[in-house]
Amino acid sequence: MDTQNLKFVIVGHVDHGKSTLIGRLLYDTDSLPPDKIEEIKKTSKSLGKETEFAFLLDHLEEEREQGVTIDTTQVFFKTDKRQYVIIDAPGHVEFVKNMFTGASQAEAAILIVDVEEGVKEQTKRHANILSMLDISQVIVVLNKMDLINYDQRRFESVKKTASSFLSSINLTPDYYIPISAKKGGNVAKKSENISWYDGPTVLESLDSLNNKLPFENKSLIFPIQDVYKIDNKRIAVGRIGSGIIREGDEVNIMPDKKKAVIKSIEKFMENITSASAGESIGITTKDSVFLDSGNVICELGKEPPIVDTFRANIFWMHKEDFIKDERITLRLATQEVICKIARIIRRMDSSSLEVIEENADKLKNLEVGEVIIETKKPIVIQPFSVLPPLGRFVLVKGENICAGGIITD
Repeated sequence: MDTQNLKFVIVGHVDHGKSTLIGRLLYDTDSLPPDKIEEIKKTSKSLGKETEFAFLLDHLEEEREQGVTIDTTQVFFKTDKRQYVIIDAPGHVEFVKNMFTGASQAEAAILIVDVEEGVKEQTKRHANILSMLDISQVIVVLNKMDLINYDQRRFESVKKTASSFLSSINLTPDYYIPISAKKGGNVAKKSENISWYDGPTVLESLDSLNNKLPFENKSLIFPIQDVYKIDNKRIAVGRIGSGIIREGDEVNIMPDKKKAVIKSIEKFMENITSASAGESIGITTKDSVFLDSGNVICELGKEPPIVDTFRANIFWMHKEDFIKDERITLRLATQEVICKIARIIRRMDSSSLEVIEENADKLKNLEVGEVIIETKKPIVIQPFSVLPPLGRFVLVKGENICAGGIITD
């Protein structure tokens, strides 16, 4: 089994069967405790229904609301090849927030389409977000084949519509799979009712995807989350965005451009002298330099740009319009700064990416804006295509995330 988990997200229009597919994946991979399965069967029977896997996620949601410690944003299952993490967000706005904050960056996506209803506005919006976030490994599942009597012509028709739209936004899915999540057809096992389809099941298609290469081979980026004083040591902690950090390395602390030498690398209950991209660690320095939350430790001579103006694409997701030049808080990695959108080059419909207006004065809920952002003080950035951890950000009012964005230039 591969040691590296593969993280993926399931997106699509509401009621197209996302919860049922997640429940079915957990059931078919024996990832559910027997009492949970019994409970689902009992609940379904009492409502006069067949086993309804969507109830599983409803149950997890209830437990979370009652304060039971359960993380419904990360759902785990495994195959013979590796372990999987489904990044599950209850609605598309939560999904967008999740993806832009970078707490859990998906390496792949399943786009689910109800074969009876076909491609809807939210299907297109989600696909556009996948494209914007450069999630190129995509599996399209056409669900509810049982409701159309497993009709191949209807499958081909919806596949053609989906394919035409996805190619217009530069997304090329790896597979189009006809499934019945409710009946289990083509999820873990081939469906006898869909004998005309000779491609992989959902699990086989997931197993064929690749893990993203970690950013170890890029230069060091280590955003400082916080600084603690432990045993008379000031330990700066955070998660390494890219590269490798070692004891004795000479580094540059941005954006202040202060040089320092790494004295020790601290990890709970472990004695280590180096760490790499993705690891959460603490460090101490030989010099008594002041480190603070928001600083970014970089490899000497390979520092990213420090700027106060940049171009970005943002996805506005707040009911109130955003007005140009309004002050708002920008959070990028561990950096936080007041900024303004100095120019809205164009505002676009997020489901079609059609331009609504050039040189606009505002952005409305669920619109995408191509913008120029000016920050009150310089920050450390990279274009998203170069280094995602320094290329994606959120815009915040109070404690509400109002927009997610990626830096383009």
